[in-house]
Amino acid sequence: MTRYLLAIDQGTTSSRAIVFDQTGNSVATDQQEFHQYFPKDGWVEHDALEIWDSTLAVCRGALEKAGIEAGDLAGIGITNQRETTVIWERATGKPVYHAIVWQDRRTASWCTKLKSDGHEDSVVERTGLLIDPYFSATKIAWILDNVEGARERAESGELAFGTVDSWLLWNLTGGKSHCTDATNASRTALFNIYGQDWDDELLALFRVPRALLPIVLDSAANYGTAESHWLGSPVMIAGIAGDQHAALVGQACFKPGMAKSTYGTGCFLMLNTGDQAIRSENRLLTTMAYRLNGKPCYAVEGSIFVAGAAMQWLRDGLKLIAHANESVAHAEAVGVENPVYLVPAFTGLGAPHWDPHARGAIMGLTRDTGIGEIVTAGLQSVCYQTKDLVRAIQNDGARLDSLRVDGGMVVNDWVMQFLADILNVTVYRPRVTETTALGAAYLAGLQTGVFESLEQISGLWECERQFHPGMRPALRESLYAGWIDAVERVCNN
Repeated sequence: MTRYLLAIDQGTTSSRAIVFDQTGNSVATDQQEFHQYFPKDGWVEHDALEIWDSTLAVCRGALEKAGIEAGDLAGIGITNQRETTVIWERATGKPVYHAIVWQDRRTASWCTKLKSDGHEDSVVERTGLLIDPYFSATKIAWILDNVEGARERAESGELAFGTVDSWLLWNLTGGKSHCTDATNASRTALFNIYGQDWDDELLALFRVPRALLPIVLDSAANYGTAESHWLGSPVMIAGIAGDQHAALVGQACFKPGMAKSTYGTGCFLMLNTGDQAIRSENRLLTTMAYRLNGKPCYAVEGSIFVAGAAMQWLRDGLKLIAHANESVAHAEAVGVENPVYLVPAFTGLGAPHWDPHARGAIMGLTRDTGIGEIVTAGLQSVCYQTKDLVRAIQNDGARLDSLRVDGGMVVNDWVMQFLADILNVTVYRPRVTETTALGAAYLAGLQTGVFESLEQISGLWECERQFHPGMRPALRESLYAGWIDAVERVCNN
């Protein structure tokens, strides 16, 4: 009898659910976009109730499309946009404020003050993270300080904090489970990745009451049961991981030195470092890869805030293209030797620059610049930013011989070839590119016995296509030098 797994992939711009079978093949998918709110410059919010409603709708839709019932599921895995912060009332489940999204920069000035006061070394030593508005801690404090009565209610235990995984889990279980996994906890700047617990000194520094926080479990664990009225039958929630960690699992990067890069709204490159937590000297993050059977596995990560979102902006903001797939024809016409550079610092720059005050720019414009050059520059910006991360990893002494890629943008052959060329490494695109959801399914399958081991999961990974570098070294260096110059101009303004 086939045993199915339901993966919830709750992302920054859409909620998605995918049914997988016991061989890791996708059976059915349902997806729904939801609203983005931009109340002020650098502020990004979501309606947490809309996130929940859209998630429930796509779960039901995926089951219907697959022609199965909830009783046919061995378990549910959840993967989610990380760092996004939700605080809600325990009694009613009602959020006290919009979810503050990972991209949000409203706490930049406070983060700057914390750094100038000398707190960053202590935060890095405990969490592997830098002090930045990206992470959850300052977002939590902002809500507590700006919603009337919230701080007092939080301290008295009336409120609950969660990243999006915790919020969905709470709703699925009818408020019975207030938990998260070690990967999501590791992105809050409140979790000690060495002691594997919430850190009292960090809670004091960021002024976050412990009473708010969820219980931290392994990435594959019994998180409780989705109540039968949601999907038709009770189903165990058996795996949780933040989206980038889930993608690492979905790409079967289980050995130290294996790396994956995910191209969605943002871009995130993660290198498995095994049981060694390596501190970067080049402003990359040390983070959890996953935690299984109580044993932490660590990773080095570089985070790019805007990847696919740049193409979304070219489509919806500037209306230069009607569909993302039109970008290929533009890029093929313009070619790689494009003199235009688009630096998509719409919400600041992530690794390795970490400049929350940087803003986007298009450089190299001339009278004969057209839509094609700007669209191509948007595609190339994703690859140049990845090069920034790879260069930082290499400067830390790590070796990157190849890269497994996933996410929505990797179906674009032109981008993948340019990525291989600019990185000078072989890029591997898997047969299943929705590896974030697949990783969540694998974690749930490990907990429920659908999969016996990581070795078995490794055997399921298949390469669909390889992209080998072929660019002349001089051209590679020239193009990248132009990018470095453009970034420096943005950061210096």
